[in-house]
Amino acid sequence: MSDNNSNNQGKEQDLNELLQIRRDKLAGLQEKGKNPFELTKFSVDCHSNEIIDGFEELEGKEVTIAGRIMTKRVMGKASFCHIADRNGQIQSYVRKDAIGEEEYAEFKHYDLGDIVGIKGEVFRTQKGEISIKAHEVTLLSKSLQILPEKYHGLKDTDTRYRQRYLDLIVNPEVKDTFIARSKIIKEIRNVLDNRGYLEVETPVLNTISGGASARPFITHHNALDMELYMRIALELPLKRLIVGGFERVYEIGRVFRNEGLSVRHNPEFTLLELYEAYTDYHGMMDLTEELIRTVANRVLGTTTVTYDEVEINLGKPFARLSMLDAVKQYANVDFDEIETDEQAKELAKKHHIEFEKHHKKGDILNLFFEEYVEEHLVQPTFIIDHPVEISPLAKRKPEKPDYTERFELFITKREFANAFSELNDPIDQRQRFERQEELRAAGDEEASMIDEDFLTALEYGMPPTGGLGIGIDRLVMLLTDSYSIRDVLLFPTMKPKE
Repeated sequence: MSDNNSNNQGKEQDLNELLQIRRDKLAGLQEKGKNPFELTKFSVDCHSNEIIDGFEELEGKEVTIAGRIMTKRVMGKASFCHIADRNGQIQSYVRKDAIGEEEYAEFKHYDLGDIVGIKGEVFRTQKGEISIKAHEVTLLSKSLQILPEKYHGLKDTDTRYRQRYLDLIVNPEVKDTFIARSKIIKEIRNVLDNRGYLEVETPVLNTISGGASARPFITHHNALDMELYMRIALELPLKRLIVGGFERVYEIGRVFRNEGLSVRHNPEFTLLELYEAYTDYHGMMDLTEELIRTVANRVLGTTTVTYDEVEINLGKPFARLSMLDAVKQYANVDFDEIETDEQAKELAKKHHIEFEKHHKKGDILNLFFEEYVEEHLVQPTFIIDHPVEISPLAKRKPEKPDYTERFELFITKREFANAFSELNDPIDQRQRFERQEELRAAGDEEASMIDEDFLTALEYGMPPTGGLGIGIDRLVMLLTDSYSIRDVLLFPTMKPKE
């Protein structure tokens, strides 16, 4: 044990000495009037990939780049280094007789991680590597920390998520995921804008928590001396806009749910919600297919993607299966034969499915679905016609009023979308809200509250409307083959280190 402690103390001392050396180098530059942190601007006219891709046109011409020193080899009167910028890396050849004796002496003391600007001539080395023969080297920022070793990189996921800036520096492939994320969101907007949807913004802070079944975050407004809820969904404000006459609206925004952390869940995440007047959940299914298929094609160039070594076909029509039929198929249980809540509970006990006292037949059907069906839904599948008990904002099926015109889209055993034929009957909606209030009173912190203003809006009249919500983060996970939601969030929620 004492040997381990000594080794750790020795490593810590070595690290502190190396960090101090960097600060000493900075102090030396500042004493000579060459403080890099006083520089305010550096004009860049090229990036690494542009030089490499356009070598034939740029060979022999002068370019100016800037970036971080990732490798450095000093060989007497000449040196090589690799500079990383936003688009990749390129080598620079630095000679004493080209940049000056004093400047070269300073360059030799630059560290990995320092940010430099280089002006020079594009050429190809004897080994065939496209490079820049430096005429000028300018230190733009001094790195006072030490990058992870080149050959080991940054593998620890906890550090990667906590220090995303370091992850992006030493694991350049990580940038590709977030570039893809940006393109995915851009193409979603393009599809919806071209279909006549209007992008809007709605409040993050609300006096009522509603629009989904989730436990909210609560904050306090000092000036008004009142509690406010951070939104758990975008639904209710957007449907107010449908009442007001906007026939197609959408929002891509952060929502906040006070729930646990997992590879699928982060307390704040990005949600797309859209609402279209004069259509229903069938129209939303068609739109969902078109949206996901189009985005995949435009961003990836294909509708066949690989996720966790499984090929997912987004080009074929998505399967459509009712929750009743899904449970009948995979659990061999027919809930059409179950007449009462008590019969449903007895069936749950027989199958060792835990339920709560307030659960009704529809709740237990959903529990059977989660237990027996979800694990089979690998290829895109719409699970339609959910029980009314778990769908407080969806319109009932006229021919089967215990069920609603609602669907969830499942891919790779995960839910990706949730959609309804929106409930526009204010009397039925009030009864559903009251049922949710009863659940809250019984201790269900995820149940919705009664939103009186929303009920008033419905009383003015909302047209038949289809609504859809898609989890942006999960869609990005699918299209970038990312296992954890933390891999597609630049700054995932992490418990602070003590």
